[in-house]
Amino acid sequence: MTLELLVAGREEAADDVVRLTLRAPGGGVLPPWEPGAHVDLVLPGFVRQYSLCGDPADATTYVVAVLREPGGRGGSAYVHSLRVGDRVEVAGPRNHFPLVDAGGYLFIAGGIGITPILPMLDAVARSGRPWQLVYGGRTRSSMAFTTGLARHGDRVSFRPQDEHGLLDLPALLTSAGPGTAVYCCGPEPLLAAVEALGPADLHVERFTAQPDDGPRTAFEVELAGSGRVLPVPADRSILEVVEAAGLSVLSSCREGTCGTCETGVLGGEPDHRDAVLTAQERAENEVMMLCVSRSCSPRLVLDL
Repeated sequence: MTLELLVAGREEAADDVVRLTLRAPGGGVLPPWEPGAHVDLVLPGFVRQYSLCGDPADATTYVVAVLREPGGRGGSAYVHSLRVGDRVEVAGPRNHFPLVDAGGYLFIAGGIGITPILPMLDAVARSGRPWQLVYGGRTRSSMAFTTGLARHGDRVSFRPQDEHGLLDLPALLTSAGPGTAVYCCGPEPLLAAVEALGPADLHVERFTAQPDDGPRTAFEVELAGSGRVLPVPADRSILEVVEAAGLSVLSSCREGTCGTCETGVLGGEPDHRDAVLTAQERAENEVMMLCVSRSCSPRLVLDL
């Protein structure tokens, strides 16, 4: 289900970053959300996911901040063309990056990756638990929301690359004490570097798909609702095969980053290739993303 929302506010948040405030045209309450959530903007010909970076307590507005991607596929350029008074279709919100209960928090943000972290900071600040944010970017002028973040004082460290070089991730993670949840969002090289260091309680969110260099072999999917068995050739996704068979499955990004096509797994062993599920969720094998994931077993039984 989508909502038609009104662009009620627009401002330049940093170099090539626009901040939009969305409201229902007649006012009213929007579906609730929690820190880490994102919405889908249903744009002409495509759907894009953007993190909510406003105040979850404000039930009348959604706030997103979008970086213009010069080499992108058109989504960010379209969002940057929106003006106050324009309308846009919005679906969600959904949350695959929730704020967990922890003894303390270390937040590492790179560039526009600050957006899902912003409401988390207010939540942990109210909790009274220890936390720290290290926020990097290409230049200081490219880093959005620095003025508002400055109110947190020395809990926030701004580290633009042209002034400080790359983030010293080993030192940051070494300084995180036991029981600290590490949250990281930003460009893929940053996420990969943090993951390689292996912090125990790590939570990441990706805006782009991970490279899929795994083997692609054929397998079968059984649809539990009808008992139908469909062959999935090596050059097609499960989602494509299921849609071609006449089933309607909700989907959006088709690259494993949004979670819209999440489907229950009743049998077999999925080969998870998405950027949504946690390591624990992958090990449980209860759900999978049909758009990119494949199978480690000859057949999967899906809750379809």
